[in-house]
Amino acid sequence: MKAVVMAGGEGTRLRPMTANQPKPLLPVVNRPIMEHVLRLLKRHSITETVVTLQFLAALVRNYFGDGDELGMSLQYATEDVPLGTAGSVKNAAARLRDDRFLVISGDALTDIDLSDMVRFHRENSALVTIGLKRVPNPLEFGIVIVDEGNRVQRFLEKPTWGQVFSDTVNTGIYIMEPEVLDAVASGEPVDWSADVFPTLLERGAPIFGYVAEGYWEDVGTHDSYLKAQADALSGRVAVDIGGFEVSPGVWVAESASVDPDAVLKGPLLVGAYSKVEGGAELREYTVLGNNTVVREGAFLHRAVVHDNVYLGPGSHLRGCVIGKSTDVMAGARIEENAVIGDECVIEPEAYVSSGVKVYPFKTIEAGAVVNTSVIWESRGQRSLFGPRGVSGLVNVEITPELCVRLASAYATTLKKGEHVVTSRDSSLAARALKRAVIGALNASAINVLDLEAAPLPVARFHTARESAAGGIALRTTAGDPQSIDIVIMDDRGADLPPAAQRKLERVFSRQEFRRAFPGEIAELRFPARAVEDYAYELLRCVDMTGIRDMKVVVDCAGGTSALVLPTLLGRVGVDVLTVNARLDDISPTETFAERRRDLQRLSELVSSSRAAFGVRFDPVGERIALVDEMGQLIGEERALLVVLDLIAAERRTGRVALPVTTTRVAEQVCRFHGVQVRWTSTAVDALTSAAVDEDMIFAGDGRGGFVVPEFGPAIDGVAAFMRLLGLVARTRLSLSQIDARIPEAKLLKRTVPTPWAAKGAVMRSVIEAAEAEPDGCRVDTTDGVRVAAADGSWVLILPAATEPVTDLWAEAADVDTAQSLLEHWARVVEEAAS
Repeated sequence: MKAVVMAGGEGTRLRPMTANQPKPLLPVVNRPIMEHVLRLLKRHSITETVVTLQFLAALVRNYFGDGDELGMSLQYATEDVPLGTAGSVKNAAARLRDDRFLVISGDALTDIDLSDMVRFHRENSALVTIGLKRVPNPLEFGIVIVDEGNRVQRFLEKPTWGQVFSDTVNTGIYIMEPEVLDAVASGEPVDWSADVFPTLLERGAPIFGYVAEGYWEDVGTHDSYLKAQADALSGRVAVDIGGFEVSPGVWVAESASVDPDAVLKGPLLVGAYSKVEGGAELREYTVLGNNTVVREGAFLHRAVVHDNVYLGPGSHLRGCVIGKSTDVMAGARIEENAVIGDECVIEPEAYVSSGVKVYPFKTIEAGAVVNTSVIWESRGQRSLFGPRGVSGLVNVEITPELCVRLASAYATTLKKGEHVVTSRDSSLAARALKRAVIGALNASAINVLDLEAAPLPVARFHTARESAAGGIALRTTAGDPQSIDIVIMDDRGADLPPAAQRKLERVFSRQEFRRAFPGEIAELRFPARAVEDYAYELLRCVDMTGIRDMKVVVDCAGGTSALVLPTLLGRVGVDVLTVNARLDDISPTETFAERRRDLQRLSELVSSSRAAFGVRFDPVGERIALVDEMGQLIGEERALLVVLDLIAAERRTGRVALPVTTTRVAEQVCRFHGVQVRWTSTAVDALTSAAVDEDMIFAGDGRGGFVVPEFGPAIDGVAAFMRLLGLVARTRLSLSQIDARIPEAKLLKRTVPTPWAAKGAVMRSVIEAAEAEPDGCRVDTTDGVRVAAADGSWVLILPAATEPVTDLWAEAADVDTAQSLLEHWARVVEEAAS
């Protein structure tokens, strides 16, 4: 039986370690990862191996040669361009036609029992057997769902938390019959999980999943790289460690020299020909590469040091990685999660802060404090993007430097010469930080159309209509005047979708930004009629008949909606009482108490003036709150139902888009008026994506955000208000009357603390519990897991994307039943998380 070792990846997330060497050559306990893979194959009597190569292929060939030193026979198949996981194997098809073969990644550390996996494959007469492993956090992997007989049912590549229905992930280890290669196109990028396996599943091919009990770690990030070292030293994975175990967990190569006065506290490894002087201290999970010198007084803890490194007297390394042939001079300190590339010089007393990356061939000057590459935020964000974009404290987490790096990363994902629309709210912080954004975009050959202070809907409108590649808007975080959000948009004016976010994050973390040549520096322009163009197009698209002489009360909340409302309302003849219509650059947002105070004032004004209704905008004009003609505040969920009823009653056909967390009373409203509901996920771009369908008449998120599809696909408070004016004017009912005729919702919500590491197991337990429910129950996985009973009651279990919690919603005919549902499923989550 032959094996295919895939070793063509660049390992971009591991830079700068992989800036000048391929990922399979990265050392784990002083052997390349791929060497551990080849030794595993040999232990299972698989010695004939084809290695697929692409990135820096010559380095891999030169290191392993024909495999004779390992007692193996190695052949190589090199790709001119990346062909994907399946395409790379197809490229080696000429050597694989004889018999079944095994495919394994050359950059994952594992000791999975390959012989048992072959037995499993043979006994099930499988066409393909996929090696599976249960992991705590399955987000970064391809999830594979199997039935009770371990036959594969479904693939999910890089899911969101709402799509995590299992914690068994694809290890990239496959056993295949040779006819599988007939399903792979030649000479073009093809992926096993995304392209080939789903096609084979549709044909009914026997594809099985083998859930492995052994160790497996995808060494794809700096954290996982350090973890793999620690696991190898601790014996959690069966690998060959070169050297003698001189004391429990302390491995020293035969040719190494360790002074008796040196302090060694294992598990740790000292590589061949290395020298450790007296007074040096090596603590747990430290790996010293070959030919490394550690001088007196040096301190290392959880440090991974590659070959030919010099560590000077009194140097201090903690939780970091040092590339080969680097000199760390006397007294230098390198902190946790810092990565120093190959052939660098860290001069005496220099300080490299946590998370900093130093690329190869650089010199850090004596006494310098390097802290510009901070990766994670003090609030513990797990990724750059959150539910409001890129958010953080002004000049603490969101600094001008971060804005420059973020804008540079965004520009790097675009083509030179493209246009980006920028805007801000009324705050001084947004004004200052936007200048940093504009400068970085121009320096990266991106032209900027700056709207200055503008409502966010106006910015989205111009981003979609100016042939722009995207947009960046800066706004104060709702309810937190000390924080700011950076909203990055795509060419539709919608929030950047998850795939584009991940691409931008990769560029941001590597800090490999594109810069323009002097003749390519781009331009900054200020569109002259931004507000007028928006107002003209809105009035053209939205039906405003019947509203003349109508009376309303509007609260602009001191925000940018005050810039556009006079132009709109002046053209339609509405009698308007406007409050807070100035731009407030000192208090650009409001506290909860201030919001309640202003809503109470709005209620009093509506009641006393006998207006048809009142509306309050958020400070960027994106969301609205409603007050009926009697001065009663309409809650956000009820406001969604009221507006939905108005639109459905007038249109009598079409579809509306609502998130799965919305009360199912919305279905009753739509059914009564002959309108259908399309349920969407809770992702930031879900409503926008749904609203572009031709038959879509409305979308709303239940939090004051409404989409007017005939005008645009984005949430737009100004457009929603103008549409509401026409709807109310043409109906014979007031808002309170409409509210009164809609059934009360019995929708409850609960949040259950869930550690990040337990979320995959929780959702697997939820799926298993849902499948065990009585007949008649339906399971919906649009986002999270929704279990609907035959009587109409339902519960939704959805892992939060940015917090270590799981959210639950339950709805039934009465509150007690909904509460009982909520408690039952909360126990399922709690037991799985414990």
